[in-house]
Amino acid sequence: MVAAGALTVAAAPAASAVPATLPLTISNNSGRSGPVYLYDLGTYLPTGQQGWADAGGAFHPWPAGGNPPVPAPDAAITGPANGSSSTIAIPRFSGRIYFSYGKKLVFKLATGGLVQPAVQNPSDPNVDTLFNWSEYTLDDSGLFINSTQVDMFSAPYAVGVKLPDGSTKSAGHLKPGGYNGVYSALRGQPGGWANLVKTRSDGTVLRALSPGHGLETGALPASVLSDYVNRVWAKYSSATLTVTPFADQPNTKYFGRVSGNVMNFTNGSGAVVTSFQKPDSDSIFGCYKLLDAPNDLVRGPISRTLCAGFNRSTLLTSTTQPDTSAADFYTDAVTNQYSRQIHARMADGKAYGFAFDDVGNFESLVHDSHPQKGFLTLDPFD
Repeated sequence: MVAAGALTVAAAPAASAVPATLPLTISNNSGRSGPVYLYDLGTYLPTGQQGWADAGGAFHPWPAGGNPPVPAPDAAITGPANGSSSTIAIPRFSGRIYFSYGKKLVFKLATGGLVQPAVQNPSDPNVDTLFNWSEYTLDDSGLFINSTQVDMFSAPYAVGVKLPDGSTKSAGHLKPGGYNGVYSALRGQPGGWANLVKTRSDGTVLRALSPGHGLETGALPASVLSDYVNRVWAKYSSATLTVTPFADQPNTKYFGRVSGNVMNFTNGSGAVVTSFQKPDSDSIFGCYKLLDAPNDLVRGPISRTLCAGFNRSTLLTSTTQPDTSAADFYTDAVTNQYSRQIHARMADGKAYGFAFDDVGNFESLVHDSHPQKGFLTLDPFD
């Protein structure tokens, strides 16, 4: 999925300076031999159709799928060998750029559309393939491109955009030793976090599953965050949680108090505007279900703030949220250890460790409204 919030953009200007296609340079600094395959998949914004783009940026809609799913057309683009670069054209998409090492990915088409790899499914045909993906949107508001760890932490890479003045913005680079460091840290973390790390039969480390997928597969216990949630619920039974969800609207505040199993939020007039059932670990890691965030101006923004506070474990240390001081994040013993370890090893401290990691702008996103070129850099495996 495209990381939540990252691609919600302002209305497009009357005359766009963004071309119909944009060059994207892929640099292979991975240090790995063997072929690399690229895939540019998504929703073609001019028509709303789903499909794929070839290396020249031409859009191809997916044909009809089936039940059971049928093989999708081969959309693979041969990527650069280690130590070299290549450039493709990306169209006006909202989608993903996949890359895989050593072998092509398997995509299928169901009656509802493309079946994308499901890394948490042990029977997925791509489960033993080393791959990753970036997410991007190219539209009248420019290029938005990010690295993501919302579903998994895997093959290291960074993204970038060239600005009109020739400078470049980038995000996603790990610190030296950071790639293996994440796996080592998870393996050393008690409580089931080591079970998130997945290896191939030949010993190759493939990925670490996100904790939401860890719950789905049984790698993490369902109660992994329960102690923290219980303490939050106890605190706000007698204290008020003040949420100011919009940084540019400091006077828009909502006030949360717990009554039984429910946290009710009121506005400045004392009227209840939304309520949340006591969330479980899955709702917190996925920022959904009991922490659903509709695209509105009240419940969604409050839910985003709660989700960030639970994942970063800031709800007990500050009664005013969001807490945007990184020094306060992940300090409780019960926290999203996966996201904590990834952020700690990013060169700029920014990552998409969970869906609403953009609360406070801690996400690994770059954007420019007048992009000259995009970049995808396949980084070394330490």
